Amino acid sequence: MEKPVVIYTDHIMNRTLCYNFAKGAGSPMCHINNFRDYNRTIATYGVLRGTFELIKKVNNFFYMDHGYFNQSKREFINNRTNVVSMDGYFRIVYNNFIHNGEGDYPNDRLKKLNLDIVDPNKLGNYIILSEPSETMKKIYNKPNWVNDTKKILKTYTDRQLIVHNKFSKESLDDLLKNAWAFVSLQSTAGFKAMLNGVPAYFTDHSLMNVANLKDIENPIIDYKIFNNLAYGQWTLDEISSGEAWESISK
Repeated sequence: MEKPVVIYTDHIMNRTLCYNFAKGAGSPMCHINNFRDYNRTIATYGVLRGTFELIKKVNNFFYMDHGYFNQSKREFINNRTNVVSMDGYFRIVYNNFIHNGEGDYPNDRLKKLNLDIVDPNKLGNYIILSEPSETMKKIYNKPNWVNDTKKILKTYTDRQLIVHNKFSKESLDDLLKNAWAFVSLQSTAGFKAMLNGVPAYFTDHSLMNVANLKDIENPIIDYKIFNNLAYGQWTLDEISSGEAWESISK
């Protein structure tokens, strides 16, 4: 597989992930303001400061962002996201922003995470609607995602719908305790819901294979996708050492 040109910005998170990816893959780096060769495969972190606009111009890309499990700790304060540490996992996806969960990977990487997987909750009451950020609404062209999804859900269920986002006063952990299901566009919080025994549904086509909204009153959780997702996320040390690139380049 062609080694990508790693595109970095002036943001500390982007620069850190990109530097370590370039080191592990043996790839050249280029500041986003200086890149013009759109025929090259690129790798970058996040969708801000011009990275999303660049991703739309190239044919192939590797996208980095926070992982599915054991993410780095973050705080959401005054409509801003602050990363407290970078000791968690980061996903690396080829030609998409999130893995679809498909594959047949072993469970060795999943076991290393020491996740506490809760049995499915059969007694939940309401459905959590995880509202996408304004950035994600623009990227996926879903400005009315909440209302559009409510209309779809009302054809399949009459349960209470609770809209939640990362700035909501009530924590997601508390809401999940009595939730029947979790619905989002493409939020990795859906996998957190599954860990807590709450079935997750995604409306983005990349993740529709996880579960179908029409089955929301007869939910199931396919825990096998956790094995596959664990092979799509890496620590900073694994990225820097080249272990991540050796795996994903295959």
